Amino acid sequence: MKARGASRIVTDADYSAERALIEATQRDRGRFADLYEANFERVYAYVVRRVRDRDEAQDLTAEVFHLALKSLPRFEWRGVPFAAWLFRIASNEIADRSKSIGKRRAHERIYQETDAGVEDASSIDEAERRARLFKLVERLPRDQARVITMRFAEDRSIREIATALGRSEGSVKQLQFRGLQNLRARLGDTNG
Repeated sequence: MKARGASRIVTDADYSAERALIEATQRDRGRFADLYEANFERVYAYVVRRVRDRDEAQDLTAEVFHLALKSLPRFEWRGVPFAAWLFRIASNEIADRSKSIGKRRAHERIYQETDAGVEDASSIDEAERRARLFKLVERLPRDQARVITMRFAEDRSIREIATALGRSEGSVKQLQFRGLQNLRARLGDTNG
């Protein structure tokens, strides 16, 4: 987690506090505003980098939080940041929107006889690949999933992760290596 305007190391206490907030929100949906505030900037940044359209990014971000609130009773804590779950929802929504845009453009292409939508197929494939990847990260052993999420979703350094997890840098590198090996193997299984 990053504090507004400053970066900081995520500690086990942060994860415990986040877990407590999630559990409180599951009991009292009125607490969702706290989760929203803590995660809005990251989710919006994630979405806007992928769709590159401000209005579309705002719509998608709103939909992500709407779906998160709706699905919160089924959310299970797995030791990874709540933001990772939100990123997965965002990735799925981006993929869904890309598919509908791709279909609409395919129809337009038929009538206009252009190939302007050729790039859409690759962006749809990329969004679908990212959604599969988020699901696979969730299935990794807890420590591997935390390291992969912190390293790649939160863009943390090995040193920052080691400090946050109370482990050596070598241990974090090993967890990252094993996590990436597991993901490669699992991606190979899902691709054929």
